[in-house]
Amino acid sequence: MKVYKGRILTVDKNDTVCKYLVENKGRIVYTGNELPKKYRRAKVIDLMGRVLIPAFCDTHQHFASFSSFHAGLNVMDCRTNAEILEGIREFKPRCKEKIMIAFGASPYSVEEKRLVSREEIDSVCSDKPVFMVKYDGHACIVNSALLKLVDNKVKGLRGYHPDTGEMNQEAFFAVSDYITGSIQIPALIRNMQKAVDYEASKGIGMIHSVSGVGFPMNMDISLEKWFAKSVGSGFQIRVFPQSMNVKTALSRKLPRIGGCFECALDGCFGSHDASMIEPYTDEEGGNGVLYYTDEQVESFCKEANRAGLQIEMHAIGDKAFDQATRAIKAALDDYPREDHRHGIIHDCITTPEGMAICKEYNIQLPMQIAFDNWKQEPPEYTEKILGKERNGRLNPVRSFMENDCVVSFGSDAPCTDPDPIVWLYKAVNHSNPDEAVSVKQALRMCTYNGYYASFDEKERGSLEPGKVADMVILSNDPYEMPAEKLSDLKVEMLILGGKMYRPQSGSAVGAVLRGMLSKKEV
Repeated sequence: MKVYKGRILTVDKNDTVCKYLVENKGRIVYTGNELPKKYRRAKVIDLMGRVLIPAFCDTHQHFASFSSFHAGLNVMDCRTNAEILEGIREFKPRCKEKIMIAFGASPYSVEEKRLVSREEIDSVCSDKPVFMVKYDGHACIVNSALLKLVDNKVKGLRGYHPDTGEMNQEAFFAVSDYITGSIQIPALIRNMQKAVDYEASKGIGMIHSVSGVGFPMNMDISLEKWFAKSVGSGFQIRVFPQSMNVKTALSRKLPRIGGCFECALDGCFGSHDASMIEPYTDEEGGNGVLYYTDEQVESFCKEANRAGLQIEMHAIGDKAFDQATRAIKAALDDYPREDHRHGIIHDCITTPEGMAICKEYNIQLPMQIAFDNWKQEPPEYTEKILGKERNGRLNPVRSFMENDCVVSFGSDAPCTDPDPIVWLYKAVNHSNPDEAVSVKQALRMCTYNGYYASFDEKERGSLEPGKVADMVILSNDPYEMPAEKLSDLKVEMLILGGKMYRPQSGSAVGAVLRGMLSKKEV
């Protein structure tokens, strides 16, 4: 039994702040401002100016992809393509894998204002295949060695550009499938263990992972489920299979389905294929790409809803957002369910009609506030392609909240780093002040609402008696800090089940076997 003394931000329904929290056998048994006599002999942990909050939850990330990219070459902070090429040159001797994986190239954050090309990558790495994924996770650049391996699989697909080496849309997904199939399972498991440790260092106690990126027979979904069941130190993973086939979830006894890739209704702004009602305003124009017909999306939602599954789908443009809301509405009109927790991921730009449906049908929104004022996709770029008015409506966090919708935050990792302090800061300091929220509201979106999004709020997400003691010690009190200083917050400790988080351990084979035998919820 332990007593935490100091500032306790419970994030309960009243946002109560108290002085004491008592943990016993992994559960919270008391919170309040006076310590009852029966707990006074327990060990006291004085927070000494620090604060205790619920553990954070990341409600949307591509965990297997993030694990692989986290172990690869990250070029997000490169200021020029020359820096990217030098990074490839330096990383090559250290890369033990058959294919070098790099991530984060952006034409908007480098001086050249264009993507690095196939020929340029060849100039520093011609003998080893290189898979350079664009920052948005919807396109890539391949060098000649990799193009030779995949050319017969992608030739003729939409988004195939062998001259520059850029692959997007269907061609990108085909290359991704090939890369995924080449990854050795033991290496992937080890990378997953390291990724969990990294996320824990950011105060994250639960992630929602969208799984299914090209393994034969969706083996990666089963693998991620087994890994999720085996992960130790109290860390929680909820797996969403990215499939439009309801049997993919039901056969694995997963209660939810959705994500990006096969469940993406459109593309993204960076690749100019987010589906828009009005055309893009730059010289390229067009309305983006809607991957499915209304009938296809509605049919999927009706089948999944009738099967009792929770549904989530990717929608970035307003046309895709409206398609998602109409399809979920149709599914719930067809087969009403009071507590479905269906959600739409990203929600970068919306419409009044779609937002009204979200309010009426209790559709929850796992958003990526890290996209606001994002270095990889800066405001000057989004304003150029969307126009000033639409650009000002991006990431409407406060609008959703004022419509009584549950908003939670996720990283979309590897697209952005899984860092809840960034989410907290950006939600409070939104580039559009009309969409900014209070610190208390933002903290709820980073914690309680994330657990709500996967039906976990009765056990986790707030510091209340009876719940699992999943907690974070922060260096300072976000409620008392100036808004512009929130980015200075530091995660000092993650406590899961009442115990300080310890790094993942054990062999890859052992992790899979433990997961196959475990009854842990995923």
